[in-house]
Amino acid sequence: MKKPILYLFAIASLFACQTNIQQEEKSTAVGHEGWLEGTSEEKFEEIAHQIGGFSKTMVEVSYRYSELYWAGMDENWGYADHQVEHIIEALEDGLKRRPERAASAESFMKDALPAIEEVIKKENKEEFLKGFRAFTSACNACHAMEGESYIMIKEPEVRTSPVRF
Repeated sequence: MKKPILYLFAIASLFACQTNIQQEEKSTAVGHEGWLEGTSEEKFEEIAHQIGGFSKTMVEVSYRYSELYWAGMDENWGYADHQVEHIIEALEDGLKRRPERAASAESFMKDALPAIEEVIKKENKEEFLKGFRAFTSACNACHAMEGESYIMIKEPEVRTSPVRF
């Protein structure tokens, strides 16, 4: 009676080992010229590294901030609104990657962004300038709450984008 049980146990063990071997993922390469290689987990880790944390979010927000300013100066309210939408998206994506930044971003997200959206709806350049200066102060307040008050934001002085209205 013990032999059939041992035999069944041996077959079950062999099957379990075979299943584990089949579940091991092979390393593959994808992307242009196979730049992204490894298992799925390794690829996800590399993509996460490539996307980065909050610093890359701030690069996009910086660009959008400048475009927002020049859109207001041109009184191109559709383009201004477009920039705010993208600032919101960039910050939301950045906060997914770095949720520890959410506490300092909360006021900015709930107060500063809706306030600048309301100013844009008025389609008034003078009101926009006042609102944009408050928006800039909110940027600097957020940086200060993150212990990065050395990152001081000011109104753009040089237009780098070819977008004009």
